Amino acid sequence: MGKVYFQPTFFKFLRELKKNNNRPWFHANKERYELQVRNPLLDFIGEVGPQLRKISKHMTADNSPMGGSMFRIYRDTRFSKDKTPYKTAASAKFRHDRFSDFHVPGYYLHLEPGEVFTGGGIWRPEPPTLGQIRDHLANHPEKWKAVLTNKKFKKECALDGDKLVRPPKGYDPAHPYIEDLKRKDFICFSSLDEKTACSSHFMEVFIESCRAAEPLMKFLADALLIEW
Repeated sequence: MGKVYFQPTFFKFLRELKKNNNRPWFHANKERYELQVRNPLLDFIGEVGPQLRKISKHMTADNSPMGGSMFRIYRDTRFSKDKTPYKTAASAKFRHDRFSDFHVPGYYLHLEPGEVFTGGGIWRPEPPTLGQIRDHLANHPEKWKAVLTNKKFKKECALDGDKLVRPPKGYDPAHPYIEDLKRKDFICFSSLDEKTACSSHFMEVFIESCRAAEPLMKFLADALLIEW
């Protein structure tokens, strides 16, 4: 039997937070947040690293309470109409170890009541990085086709993200993958559920979803000329 990282109380707290998204309530329940949400996620992050490095030795998992793989619970409301102070989901990112140099592919875990999923790829890359990815796709359509037709990827992953309305400048509108060249994000998702997240085999499920996304991750690493 594997280890159970997340209890139903994990999602119960997030449901309550959604109904009471204000500072007084959170401060009164901060100890619950730390015990039921933060610490279990940090525990998972601390133990997932060696498993991720079996997929790629360049994957990083940092279980530091601040500045590590776990996203902060606090929302940045400066430029948002929504002024609720807290996120109602817990999430973590696992990035390529070259992330300090430029935008790189990574894995993602999202744990929210009613919405549990894993992800892989690059979200909103900077223009130079996006240009490299598009050039690689345009010049090597056979490599992109290999991603899309990979059996495990095709079965378990769905490409997602924003697209341009029109083909990007400098690319042939008749290119066989012009719809993918319009992408602003090169990301994929695998949908899960709360029951799976609270099960003793969740670590295994998460790692298998990361393996399913590996063709996209390899393609992106190749496009950016970094090791996988």
